Amino acid sequence: MTVLAFVNARLLDPASGLDAVGALLVEDGRIVDVAAGAAAPDGVETVDAAGLCLAPGLIDVRVKTGEPGAEPKETLKSAGLAAAAGGVTTMVVQPDTDPAVDDPAMVDFIHRRGAALDRVRVLAAGALTRGRDGTHMAEIGLMQEAGAVYFTDGDRVVVNSRTLHRVMTYASAFDALVACRPAEPWLGEGAVATSGEMASRLGLSAAPALAERMQLDRDLALVELTGARLLVDLISTEAALGSLDRARARGLEVSASVSINHLCFNALDVGDWRTFYRLDPPLRAESDRLALIEAVREGRIEVVTSAHAPAPAEDKRRPFAEAAPGAVGLETLLAAALTLHHEHELTLLEVLRPLTLGPAELLGLDGGRLTVGAPADLVLFDPNAPVVIDADALRSKSKNSPFDGRRLQGKVVGTWVGGRRVHG
Repeated sequence: MTVLAFVNARLLDPASGLDAVGALLVEDGRIVDVAAGAAAPDGVETVDAAGLCLAPGLIDVRVKTGEPGAEPKETLKSAGLAAAAGGVTTMVVQPDTDPAVDDPAMVDFIHRRGAALDRVRVLAAGALTRGRDGTHMAEIGLMQEAGAVYFTDGDRVVVNSRTLHRVMTYASAFDALVACRPAEPWLGEGAVATSGEMASRLGLSAAPALAERMQLDRDLALVELTGARLLVDLISTEAALGSLDRARARGLEVSASVSINHLCFNALDVGDWRTFYRLDPPLRAESDRLALIEAVREGRIEVVTSAHAPAPAEDKRRPFAEAAPGAVGLETLLAAALTLHHEHELTLLEVLRPLTLGPAELLGLDGGRLTVGAPADLVLFDPNAPVVIDADALRSKSKNSPFDGRRLQGKVVGTWVGGRRVHG
C-alpha cells in the first residue's frame, strides 16, 4: 500500500471551488483525503509544496501525434514526455493517423501503446467516417465499446449533410459525443488567413470569419434534428459564440472547445508571414480573442485545449500559404493559459476549470478534480515563476511553437499520474 501526502500546498479544485492552503493524501493512486489547513499524518512519504499550487492534472482533448504513420513528426512517447512536462496528465489522441483510427482495433492500439509507455493517460478519439473520407460512416458503436471517448474527423469537415445526419443519428443511439469543426468548406477553400487588413497587406488567401458561424448553424440544425451531443471543435469567432448561446437556449446539448492559441494571439501576429502563426482555424481579430476569453471566464466555453499539432521544420519554414498549419502546445499549455490570470484577471480556478473539470465532465472521466476517490492525477506549479519559452528545448519532436521566445509566468514543478511522479 503506497501512501503519499502533499503538505503546505495551495489546493485548487474547480469542482468544489476550493482555494486554500492545506494537505492532500493519496493512497494506492487515488485521493483519500483533502483538508484545508491540515498537516500530513505521521510516518508517510511527504511532498512539501512550499506554498505552491496543487491542482488536478490537465486534460487535453485534442492532441495530434504522428503515430502511427508519421513518427518523425511526433510519437506517443515524445508527446507523453511533453504532456508530463506541461502538467497534462490525460491526452486524447486525434484519429488523423495513417491508418486512421476508424475501427476498434486502432482504438485498442492507441490505448495499449499509451499504457505501455507508462507516462500519462492516453485516450483515443475515433473517426466519424471511414478513413475520414466524409462519406462512409465508421463503426462508432464498436469503437465506443473499445474505449473511444468521442468521435471526429479532426480538421476535415463532413461536407455532406446527409452523411453527417446519419452519423449523428447513429451516435445519438449510443449517447456518443460528436465533434465537428465549424468551417464552411467552400468559402474557406484555399484560405490561410482571416479576411481583413492584415491578410490584404500580406497578399494572403483569406476567408471571412463569418464562415465559421455559417457552418456551425448547419451543424446545430442537425443536432436539433437528431438529438445528438455535439462538441464545437475549436470555436474561434464572436459570431459563432452567438449561435452557440442560441442553441443552448433551445435546449440543445452542445459544448465548445477553444485553442489556447486563439486566446493568446490575433490576426496581427502573422505579420511578416510568420509561419509559426499559421494555424487552422486561422488567427482572428482582437475583438474575437477578447470575446473568447470572456466566454471562458463565464463558462460558455467548457474546454481549453493545446490543439497540439506537430510539424517539422521543413513543413513550417516555407512560404506562408504553403506552410503546414498548426503548432505544438502540450508543454506550454498551462503557462500560456496563466496569461488569462495575469493579463485578463481571471481567477486561477476560472483558468483551471476548462483545463481540468470541463473536459472531464464532457468525456465522463473521473479525473479533473481534487475529491476523495478521484485518481491522483496532479500538477504542482508556481503561477508567478517567469518562464522564457525556448522551442528548441521542448520535448516534442517538432518545435513549431508560436510561443518561442515569449516570456510567460507559470512553471510546472511536478506532475503525478495515479500518485506516481512522471515529471519534476
